[in-house]
Amino acid sequence: MRKYVVSKVEKIIEDEKKIAHSKLMVLTEKILLSPINIDVKLKSENVDICYPPVFQSGGKYDLRPSAFSNDDDLHYDSGSVIICALGAKYSGYCSNVARTFLIDCNAEKCDAYKVLRQAHDAAIAALTPGSKCCSSYQAAVAVIRDKAPELLPFLTKSAGTGIGIEFRESWLSLSEKNDRMLKEGMIFNVSLGFQNLVDKTNNGKTKEFSLWLADTVLICKENLKVLTSSISKADSDAFYLFDEENAGLSSVKQAPKAEVMVPVKPVLNPELMLPLRENLRSRSRTPKEDLRKQLQSEILKKKASEAAVRSDVADHKLLEGFGRSRAIDELVAYKNVSDMPGSNRLEKIQVDKQNEAILLPIYGVTVPFHVCTIKKAEIRGESSSGIYVSITFNVPGTASGLQDPRLQNLIFLKAVTFLSEDRSHAEEVIKSVKTVQKGVTERARRASLVSQERLQLCDGMRRDRIQFPDLWIRPSFAGHGRKAPGTLVVHVNGFQYSASKPGKVDIMFSNIKHAFFQPAERDMITLLHFHLYNEIMVGNKKTRDVQFYTEVMDVVDSIGLKRHSAWDPDEIEEEQRERARRKEINRQFELFVKRVVSVWSQPRFQQLGLHFERPSQKLGFNGVHGRTTCFIVPTPSCLVQLVEPLFLVTSLREVEIVCLERVALGQKSFDMVFVFQDLKRDVVRIEVIPMASLDKIKDWLNDSNLKYYESKLNLNWRMVLKALDKPGSDKNDRWEFLNPDATDSDSEDSETDDDKYEPSDAESASESDDEERDSESVVDSGEDEAMSVGSDDDDDDAAESWDEMERKARDADMEMSSESDSEDERQRRREKAKRQLNPQQSKGVPQKRQRVNSRLDFGSS
Repeated sequence: MRKYVVSKVEKIIEDEKKIAHSKLMVLTEKILLSPINIDVKLKSENVDICYPPVFQSGGKYDLRPSAFSNDDDLHYDSGSVIICALGAKYSGYCSNVARTFLIDCNAEKCDAYKVLRQAHDAAIAALTPGSKCCSSYQAAVAVIRDKAPELLPFLTKSAGTGIGIEFRESWLSLSEKNDRMLKEGMIFNVSLGFQNLVDKTNNGKTKEFSLWLADTVLICKENLKVLTSSISKADSDAFYLFDEENAGLSSVKQAPKAEVMVPVKPVLNPELMLPLRENLRSRSRTPKEDLRKQLQSEILKKKASEAAVRSDVADHKLLEGFGRSRAIDELVAYKNVSDMPGSNRLEKIQVDKQNEAILLPIYGVTVPFHVCTIKKAEIRGESSSGIYVSITFNVPGTASGLQDPRLQNLIFLKAVTFLSEDRSHAEEVIKSVKTVQKGVTERARRASLVSQERLQLCDGMRRDRIQFPDLWIRPSFAGHGRKAPGTLVVHVNGFQYSASKPGKVDIMFSNIKHAFFQPAERDMITLLHFHLYNEIMVGNKKTRDVQFYTEVMDVVDSIGLKRHSAWDPDEIEEEQRERARRKEINRQFELFVKRVVSVWSQPRFQQLGLHFERPSQKLGFNGVHGRTTCFIVPTPSCLVQLVEPLFLVTSLREVEIVCLERVALGQKSFDMVFVFQDLKRDVVRIEVIPMASLDKIKDWLNDSNLKYYESKLNLNWRMVLKALDKPGSDKNDRWEFLNPDATDSDSEDSETDDDKYEPSDAESASESDDEERDSESVVDSGEDEAMSVGSDDDDDDAAESWDEMERKARDADMEMSSESDSEDERQRRREKAKRQLNPQQSKGVPQKRQRVNSRLDFGSS
C-alpha cells in the first residue's frame, strides 16, 4: 500500500491518465505476488492474496473485502473519494488494510472522514485483554454519537473480525452483541466505514460516497500494536488539493513526517494456533492446569445458561430421525384376500414382485408377508431329503424392527424354515426376494429425501460461467461413472456436477451447512467438501457429505529395484515438477473458491452465512475414526477428517460436552468423545489419540468454548445418555458425575482428604444390586478380575490411607512378577494379593456385590 498503491494513484492523477479499477487491481495483485519488484525481500512462494485488491471511486462503493473492482475508470475530479483495500497472506497468515483518499473535497466530506478516523482509533484503543468484543464497536459508536450523530445510520454493522489463518473469524466479530472475551496475542482486522453518504452536489460521480478505514491490530498486555501503522491515515495524508499554480496535485501536509516502520512478523492468533500460545501461557503466574480450570468454569456457566434456553424447545424436535423405521400401516401387501394371486401350488413359496410380497405355505394355507418384514432369506444347509430355506423376520424390539406402540403386546413370527426338494426353485426365490427388497429400499431412500428448490441454470455463454473441470466426486458413481471425471459449475442458486455417463448431482446453496477447502499440503489431493443439512442422492447412494477433488500426483508410484541417489538430476527435476504441479492445482482451487465466495456475498445469499473454511494442519492430531487411523484437523467451526472415505464432520456448535477417556498416568494414548446437545444422537468417538496431543487438544477445546471432562475409564455412553434423557433429570448438574473435583455440597460435616476417595453412594449401589444386577453397566470395564475391587460397605471400619494401599499394591505386584512359577502358584498369589487389597472380602461381603459396586461407582475410581 505504501510503496506502490499510494504512489501509483498519485502518479495517475498527476498525469491525468485513464485507467480502470480492474486494471489497477491486476497490477497491484502482481506486485503482491512478486514483492521483490518493489524491493520487499520476501519469497514469492510464501506470499499470497486474501482477496483481489479493491479499488473504488465514482459513486459506486461496496465496503466488503469480497467486493470486485469494476471496469469503470478511476475518478479523480474535484470532490472525488477513492477507496483502496488490500489483503495479503504471509506463510498462511492473513493481514488487511484499507485507506480512503479525498481529492479536493468540501468541508462536509472532510469532517465525515475526521469523525471516522477518531471512531476507528477509539475502536482500536478498546481492544484490551479482558474486555469484550462488543466494547470496540461501542467505543466507535460513542465517538460518532458525540461528534456527528447524523452519521450513525450509515455506520457499518461491526468494527471488524478476528483474523489469522482464516481471513474472517466470524465468532470473533467486533459487533454490538458479541460478548466473547479478548485475550493477549489475538489479531483483529479493525474495519470501520460509512456506507452511501450523500453530498449536496449535482454531480452523479461525487454525490454518493463512502469512507473506509481498516488496520490489522495485535492485542498486547500493555500497549496494543497496529501492525499496519506505517500506512498513515492522518488527515494530512488523506486529503489532496489541486495546486493550480504548479498545475499538479499536492497533499495538505504541513511538514514532512518521519515514517516509522513496524516490523510485521507472523504473530499467531491464540484462537487459531493453540500450540503456540506462549504469550497467553506466560503472562500469568497461575499454573497451566489451573488456568484451564478457570476457563472451564466460565464455559460451564455459559453452557448452563444455554441449556436452560434449549429446555423450552418443543418435544417434536427431539423425535427427529424417528421415521427411519416404517410404521405397520405402510406394510400392506394386499388389502383384501381376493387381491392375492390365485394358484393351486399351495406347497410352493411364491414371490409377488408387483405387490412386493412373498407367499409362504404354512399348514396348507398361503400366508402373505411384505418383503420389508423380512430381515434375511438364505439357504441354510442341506440333507438327503433336500435343502433348507430359512427366512428371518423383523420383529419389534430389534434395531431394524417395526416401530409402533400398538405392537407391544402382540406375538410375532420370528423365523420359519422350509425343506425344499427343488434347489433351483429355492435359489430363485432367494434371488427374487433380494431384488424386490433392493427396489423397495431404493424407493424408500428417495422418498425420505427432503424436497429442495429447483436449480436455476445460468444464462449466457458457457465460457462466462464459473466452472471447474476434471474433478472427481466422492461418493463415486456406480459402474463406469467412477472412471470418468466431471465438471463442477456454479449456477444461480447452487452447484451442478456433471460427468460424461452417469448423470448429474445438484447441490443447492441453501442446503450447504459447511463448506471446506483443503489444499494439498500433507496429502495427495486438493479438495472441496460440502457438508449438507439434508441428504441427497449421488448415484444410488444417499449421503450428506459430497466431495470434489483432484490428485496432485499419482498415489501409487512404481519403485525400481535400483537405489536412487538424492543428487540424481532426474530425481530433482521430477520433484520440482511435482512441486510445481501441486502449487498450480492449489492456485486453481483458490481462484475457484474466491469466485464462489463472490457469488455467496450477494445480498440474496448473505443470510445463509456461507463461506469456505480451511482446516488448520498445524492443529491436527492422529486418531482412529471408523476403524482407520487418520489425521484429524480442526476448522474455525468444526472438527473434520476429509481425506479417508469415511468422512468426519463434527459441528462444534452442536456439541454439549467433550469427554477425554483413559486419561491416566502410564497411558500412551487416550480417547475423545463428543456428546451432542440432542441426547438421542449417537456420540462421536475418536480413539487412540497420542498422549502427546493432550495439552494441545485441551487448549483448543478451551478456545472453542467447549466444556470437557476427564475420565480414567471408557463409559458406555448409550446407557449414560439414556439415563440422562429422562424427563425429571436435572439439566444444570447432569454432567457433574464426570467431574473428579465435585463434592457433596449437602453434607453437613466436612470430609478429610483421606475419606473423599470413597463413593458417597456406595450403600445405595449395594442395596440396589438385587434389582439391577442384570442391567448393563455404564462403564466398559471388561471382565478383568483385577478391576473388580469393590467399595467398603461397612461404615464401622476405618479406611486405609493411600500410602498403605500403594505399599500393598507394590508388594502384590512384586509377588506376581515371577514368570517361572506354575499356573497354580500364580493363581494362589493373585488371590492373596486381592485379599490384601480388599480385606473386607474375607469378612463375608459377597463377591458379586463388590463387583457391582466397582462397576457402578465409576465417578470416583
